[in-house]
Amino acid sequence: MNKSELIDAIAASADIPKASAGRALDALIETVSGSLQKGEPVVLVGFGTFDVKDRAARTGRNPQTGQPIQIAAAKVPSFKPGKALKDAVN
Repeated sequence: MNKSELIDAIAASADIPKASAGRALDALIETVSGSLQKGEPVVLVGFGTFDVKDRAARTGRNPQTGQPIQIAAAKVPSFKPGKALKDAVN
């Protein structure tokens, strides 16, 4: 499912216009992104938790030359599904 299909599904499920569903989805994405940028997790009970994790610096290898390269430390977004979502998938 892509973003436009998700907007269509939200509009049909909530019985609202597609434009309103699109704005609501954009607002959700923007809010979650902003919270993660501040380092704050977003917990949606039953759905899951969005969080930021630290990835340590490490040594990699250039696949073309085989030379070792340094890969910098980074912060990466992560998602941990909640029990209700796990149960719905299984």
